[in-house]
Amino acid sequence: MPRKSSLDFRTTLGHATGALKSSFFWIAVLAGMAALLLTVAFLQYRWTSQLTEATETRIGSNVESLMLDWHLDFYQSFAAICVALQVGPDSGEYEGWRAYSERFSHWNQSATHPTLIQGLYILETSQGPAPRLLRLSPDQAQATPDSPSERMQRLLARLEERSGDINVALRAWEPPGESILPTFTGEIAHTSVRRDTLTGWQFDQNIPAIVHPIIHHTLPFQTKPDIGGKAVDWIIVVLDLPTIQTQILPEVTQRYISNNPYELAVGIGGKANHLIYASGHGAGSAAFAHPDATMNIFGPPPESTEGYFWQTFKQGNSLTGVEWHSFSGPVWFPVIRYSEMEEPWTLMLRNQDGPLEAVVAKLRRRNTLIGGLVLLLLAASMSVVVLASHRAQRLAKLEMGFVASVSHELRTPLSAILSAGENIADGLIDTRDGLTRYGAIITSQASQLIDLVDQVLRFSSTRDGSQRYQLRPLEISDLLESVRENTAGLVLAAGFTVEQRIETGLPLIMGDRTALTRCLQNLVANAVKYSPAHRTIVIAAKLHESVTHSKQVRISVIDQGLGISPSELRHVFEAFYRSPEVASAQIHGTGLGLTLASEIAGAMGGTLTVESEIGKGSTFTLHLPVPDTDPEAVTTDGASRVNQE
Repeated sequence: MPRKSSLDFRTTLGHATGALKSSFFWIAVLAGMAALLLTVAFLQYRWTSQLTEATETRIGSNVESLMLDWHLDFYQSFAAICVALQVGPDSGEYEGWRAYSERFSHWNQSATHPTLIQGLYILETSQGPAPRLLRLSPDQAQATPDSPSERMQRLLARLEERSGDINVALRAWEPPGESILPTFTGEIAHTSVRRDTLTGWQFDQNIPAIVHPIIHHTLPFQTKPDIGGKAVDWIIVVLDLPTIQTQILPEVTQRYISNNPYELAVGIGGKANHLIYASGHGAGSAAFAHPDATMNIFGPPPESTEGYFWQTFKQGNSLTGVEWHSFSGPVWFPVIRYSEMEEPWTLMLRNQDGPLEAVVAKLRRRNTLIGGLVLLLLAASMSVVVLASHRAQRLAKLEMGFVASVSHELRTPLSAILSAGENIADGLIDTRDGLTRYGAIITSQASQLIDLVDQVLRFSSTRDGSQRYQLRPLEISDLLESVRENTAGLVLAAGFTVEQRIETGLPLIMGDRTALTRCLQNLVANAVKYSPAHRTIVIAAKLHESVTHSKQVRISVIDQGLGISPSELRHVFEAFYRSPEVASAQIHGTGLGLTLASEIAGAMGGTLTVESEIGKGSTFTLHLPVPDTDPEAVTTDGASRVNQE
């Protein structure tokens, strides 16, 4: 006995050590999976952010490119005038107003929009102490003295004030008392002042008009009396605002938004309530209250630092770090400013389908959702793998336990048969009574072996789908009588009594008699096996009708045994499963009896349930449906054959 107790202790200790190692293994697996999921989630978030930023950069690049192309196209209408008049800083040394009048005439004949120039003027400040304004005509070579309009008077006063020197004239756009011309050195100083056909042109956006200084001085070796004039005259091109609004801006805009989901508008200072032009049907101040991008059309002054960088851009180099929501266009000619509060012409862009920031936010949400779904699927897949692995490991343990249990169950009767056979073969049994007794032992143990092998074979047949059942009308009383007869020897040998409580008038059921008898026998055998000796086993049968008026016969096997803990109840019908309490109590079994009983119940269209309480016993109930039609109408030839999956 002490040796056996020591062996049991080592076995129990081995099981505990194995369980502890298994727990550590699964904890490590779960921790690794959690770390992997967190890493993937972090990488997914970074990918989503980078993708969204890349998309926003692409949208911004497209918007910026569209606005710059629009700006260049719009500017060509102004640049064509400057090029046609061919005005240079020293033009006045050799040319008079007749040359400009002829060029004006040529431009007027070939211009796409001849009404763009409302008037061409020469402001003479070099011919005397009082300035004179001459209006040039495109259809005749003459210059007519003209009185300045009210909107031109402020411009003429600025130009006259800045006519004393060409350097001062080239900076006529600066507000009074301010000089924003930076001090450049080296290459920057060389490139900061433009040297092209647009040099010297300046823009007054209030009229609107473009102006250019003309130098006047004597030729070499020529004498000219000083009559008090200044060194610079001015050519003034007054532009027609209605032509810009109704012809040039719509044509330029249409070329760039016809295939894009955008609307464009031009306003003073980027304000929706000071619009010069707006594209789209019904587009107005309300639509452009919150534009997606704005651009200063005429850009910063050319001699400013930002202007230098735009010069770099014009020479073919790309600008970096420009915020596409609000930026300045390339510098072509500076805007004449009368105060620090001057607001420039601004191009405004809006997306027809909603703000671009909302589009980007929607894209971010979509990417985040997709990333989250991918992460969720990954987590679900990993969980399925872990559960499947855990289940496979558990099933492997159960199968190993089953093999051990079956081996033990086989060894006991085989040992008894071998021992009895050896005694008979050795002649130790020489009386008829002894032979009869030993024959009964061999027969009993052989029957036990056959039952065990049949149980394993039946379980195998239910797994591969080869088990077939013939359903026939059955009387409940006949079925229970068969169960009582088949288990009488087992019950009597264990000192148990069986009490039957059968409700009268039970209807017929459809089922396989042999299979249902075996199912109930397994339940009775379990009641004997897991109950103390000399107890009562109750077999009860009654009719139950549900709220949906479906009927079923419930056959219950009630014992007064050990009972089953709540944590074990959900496992009792699993193949090979035996609770630790049963294993420690050394109660022999294969773990297949309840599994076969449950599968037989399912094959008959019913179910097998259990209720139990520790120390008070268990109740296993077989629920068998009552057919809606008369079972007696089902003949033997028409008996159903049910495949147990």
